[in-house]
Amino acid sequence: MDSLKPQPHQKRVALVIQYQGSGFHGWQRQPNQRTVQEDIETTITEVLGYHTPIHGAGRTDAGVHAAAQIAHFDYTSPIPPQQWANILNHRLPDDILIRGSQAVPLTWHARFSALWRRYRYSFYTDKCPNLFVKPFSWHYYYEPLDVELMQKALNPLLGQHHLAAFRRAGSHRNHSWVEVQDTQCYRQGPFIHLEIQANGFLYGMVRLLVGMLVEVGSAKRSLTNFADIWQNQRREQVKYSAPAKGLCLLRVGYADFPLSSDIWFDTQPLFMFKNHENSKTKEMVT
Repeated sequence: MDSLKPQPHQKRVALVIQYQGSGFHGWQRQPNQRTVQEDIETTITEVLGYHTPIHGAGRTDAGVHAAAQIAHFDYTSPIPPQQWANILNHRLPDDILIRGSQAVPLTWHARFSALWRRYRYSFYTDKCPNLFVKPFSWHYYYEPLDVELMQKALNPLLGQHHLAAFRRAGSHRNHSWVEVQDTQCYRQGPFIHLEIQANGFLYGMVRLLVGMLVEVGSAKRSLTNFADIWQNQRREQVKYSAPAKGLCLLRVGYADFPLSSDIWFDTQPLFMFKNHENSKTKEMVT
């Protein structure tokens, strides 16, 4: 956890954070790059008058969105923890939003107390492009995708496995073991959504996995070959990473989280289309 001893009157506050990843070089602070962590830390510093680090549950890559990233920071001012959401929202840029803030024990940690993370990847398969879904989905219309085949490829991943085949170079993690807890691949009109939940994720894992699932769904790669690649850690055969804009950190799970599930559980709207009777017009609804 944190190496520094708590100071007198120190408080720890948890934040539920949404951000549109398009304008960021990921979550984690990096030199000469705009990141979510840096924008929030800078804003907190402006309020407090001193710097305090913020710790996130997951380190999303450049261009990846978050519907409910969880983070925490410590401070010693008299500001009530539940007021931080409003305070920060009045100062943060438009592509970051704090949905809620609440006090947590000093022993609670956004990253190390998390039991699981869940990501959603979204495809838009209609041939006609749509500006309003473009920032949040991969416009994949080149060939049909078989959702049932993609789900069949995902099913054997459930459980604890060594998934080095879906790990990008540059990771500092000392192993590639991941416990996959749930997978879902489903279609809603012209949209395909793929969700995966695990105790943790490897660097670049979901986008590499999605890139291969597209080959399965388009019948370019067999289920047997897909399984052979990840089960035998054939990283050299995983060559394509899906675009970042289709990926969203959907939510993070804890044994005891103080904020209402309405604030963090399912806050990325699902796009869908419905046909009006006796009309070719399509109405987009969420």
